[in-house]
This record gives sequence, structure tokens and C-alpha cells, in this order.
Amino acid sequence: MTSRPGRHPGGRRRGSDRHRGSHRHRGSGRWENGRWDRLTVDLRPLAVPEFRRLWAAGVVAAVGGSFAVMAVPAQLFQLTGSSAVMAASSTVSFVALLVSSLGSGVLADTTDRRRLLLTAHSVLALVLGLFWLRGVLDVRSVPLMLVLVAAQGVALGAVMTTTGAVVPRLVPGELLPAAAALSSLSRGLGSVTGPLLAGALIPLAGLSTLYLLDCAALLTVLWAVFLLPALPAPPLLPAIESAHGSGRVLEGFRYLAAQRVLAAVMGVDLAATAFGLPFSLFPELAVDMFGDPPGGGPALGLLCAAYPVGTLATGPVSGGFTRARRHGVWLTGAAVAWGISLVLLGFAPGLPLALAALVAGGGVNFVLSTFRNAVCQQYTDDALRGRIQGSLTVLLIGGPQLAGVLHGLVSPGIGPRATVAAGGAATVLAVVVIALTVPALWRYRSPHEPLVEHERDGNDDQDQQDSHPAILTALPSPGNQ
Repeated sequence: MTSRPGRHPGGRRRGSDRHRGSHRHRGSGRWENGRWDRLTVDLRPLAVPEFRRLWAAGVVAAVGGSFAVMAVPAQLFQLTGSSAVMAASSTVSFVALLVSSLGSGVLADTTDRRRLLLTAHSVLALVLGLFWLRGVLDVRSVPLMLVLVAAQGVALGAVMTTTGAVVPRLVPGELLPAAAALSSLSRGLGSVTGPLLAGALIPLAGLSTLYLLDCAALLTVLWAVFLLPALPAPPLLPAIESAHGSGRVLEGFRYLAAQRVLAAVMGVDLAATAFGLPFSLFPELAVDMFGDPPGGGPALGLLCAAYPVGTLATGPVSGGFTRARRHGVWLTGAAVAWGISLVLLGFAPGLPLALAALVAGGGVNFVLSTFRNAVCQQYTDDALRGRIQGSLTVLLIGGPQLAGVLHGLVSPGIGPRATVAAGGAATVLAVVVIALTVPALWRYRSPHEPLVEHERDGNDDQDQQDSHPAILTALPSPGNQ
């Protein structure tokens, strides 16, 4: 692809993506060497050189990115001696990420995505360099730190959104679940190994050096993005050609609302996150349920480690589900299983069962995130992928924030144990209601395998449209729903 950058122009529609994927998939058989390979992590996306370079660089950046995550709150605490400033930092970061995700989603649909991704990573590297320089010069200014936090949020929002829109232009459609699993695995490795390395490096090199190391890690990503072919903006759909400015953001939301499968996928993920994520309650759970001292102890550390252990344990065997075609079944089933694991956590009589529930929860959440990303990328027309990825980025950022608020409000009244169990039950109930309300979600298959006849017969026109996104050629109007 690099030698022929014009081979896949941005105007390709879903049908063209499918043809391209089938053609390129035939050349990736060397990645399959037997039945064992169908269970272990699916490496076929790495047969695409552009994705392979981007993924390998992303592994390095995931580790380095954890350095800044630790360094920013640590330096803010050094400057103020109080954790209260973290509320302001979190708010600034969230607002910056939200605005950037929506804005960069529009840019990803209207400009060259390679150029946008280069710009976003360059800005992020520059911000990290400024964090490092502030520490070296010992500029003890909280407002300056908050400005840098905002700039970091803007760059991260653009990186996350644009990357989600770029991958479907590089990887054949039938391999998107495998690509999503590989990306989740790299992020999981970074979230575990990054803090461990940072903890070892801080006494040796100091906090500010972490920013410099993070910046160096980003250079590998810039190299991988630079080697991508041109990814020009796809032609606009007829229904949104006349939109300008904020109207283009609104058209993305209108498209999302009109496509019931997409809206249902995001509803399932929001329910699983907002009702389910119990991380903010771990300190209270450790004290009330497992006998930790008020300042924290071994139980708290084990609770925090169990979920990522489950995620990392699932990655190496993800080939067992990334080749599946019934994406809707896997997505909804994983969300229900996540809710059940939280109910078990809430009623766990001891720490071993609680840890087992969290490990299982991390595993099923890996499955959920894999198919959430794959369905959103496959189902969305390329002309609107940036905006839909922007909405998904907002969901991924805002969901955990909402979970902290909800659990913080409920726990004082009924206790942490009941709050976790109730959150799990609410997750299961919400997912079941969504699946019953939008049956096309449950029926959804990868568009790279023809739907069987019984799935098409007896459905209304809208369900046919929702179940087979390849027929989507224009933005539906609300009146057709």
C-alpha cells in the first residue's frame, strides 16, 4: 500500500471496503498454522504493513503514555500539597477531550486523516516537552500546569478519534475485530507495565524525566504515521454536503440517532460503564469488606490489579472470538456477563471470590470493547467515521466519570457492596431492554458474510437496513424511522 498510496481513495464506500478486504485477506494465510492459531490472538491484521507499524509503535506509546498519567497528578500534589486541585485538573482535561473529540471528528471526515494524525501526535509531543521544560526550569505555577493539561487533552482527543477513523482504511473489514483486540491488548500492556516502570524510574530520574521519555515514545508513532499512505477525506454524503461549522457536528449526532444499531451499541457500552465500573468504590470496599486499614492495604492493591489481569489474560486467547461473525450476540452477551460479574463481586463472601469476579469482568470487558469498536467501524459510512469515532471517544471518556458520580451518590445510602451489585443488575437490565428494543443489534453479523435468508425474511424495512449496513448509501432522515 505504501508504494501505491492512491490505491484506496477516501471515497470508497462500504462495498468497496468489503471487496478490498476479501482480496487482501487471501494473502494473509501464512498467519494461520493450525487449529491452535484459531484460539490464540489473531495476528492476521499484522500482515498489513501499515497497521503493523502503527500497532508496534502504539505498544511503545502505551507504555510511555502511562508515565504522564502518573506524573501530572504527582506534580500537582507537589505544587499544592492538596488533592483538591485534581478535581480542577480532571474537569479541565475532560472538557478539553470532549471538545477536541467532537471537533477532530469533523476534521477527520473533511481533511486528510494521515495529516491530521501527524498534527495531533506532534502537538502531544510538544505539550509533553513543555511539561518537561516546566519541571527543569522549576516554574511553580498551577495555572500553567492546568493550561498544559488542557492542551494535552485537546491532543489526546484528536489522536483517539482520528486513529479510530484511520484503522478501517488500513485493515480489511473482516479483520477489524482482530485489529481491535490487538489494540486493546497493547493498551492493557501499557496500563500495567507503564506504571511499574514509572515507579522504578521516578527515584532515579525524577518526575519531569517521565515526560521526556513519553515524548521519545511518541516519536515511534510519528514515524509509523509518517509512513502511512495519503488518506484523503471521503466524499461527503449528499445529505450533509450543505452543513457547515457546528452543523457538521450535529449531522454526526443525527446520523448516530438514525442508525439504531449504532445507537444501541453505544447505549450498551454506556450502561456497562456508567452503571458498572466500580473502581471509585474500591477503597471503601477494601476497608468495609476485606479488612484493609483506612489508608489502604493489600486488599486494595489486589482489587485494582484483578481487572487488568483479566483483560491481559483474555488478549492472548482472543482468536477464539475475533473470527466470530455474530458480533451482536458477542457484544450483548459480554455486556450481560459483565453485569453478572459485578453482582458476584457485590455478594462475594471473601476476597478470593471478589478477585475472581473482577478477573472475569476484565475478560468479558475485553470482548465487549473488541466488538464495540468493530461494529462501530464496520457499520459507519466512511464519510462519517470521524464523527462517530468522536462520539465514541466522548462516551469512553465520560462513562467512567459518570460511573464515579453515580456510585458516589448511591453508596452512602446503601453501602458499597449493595451499590456494586445494584450497578451490575442495572447493567444487565439495561442491556436486555436495549436488545429487545433494537432486535437488529442481536441479529447483527459482520457485513463481510452474507446474511442468511431467515434473518432477512419477516423483518420490517428498518430492521433490514439496520442489520445490513452495506445498503446504506445516504443519511436517513428521521421521518423514515
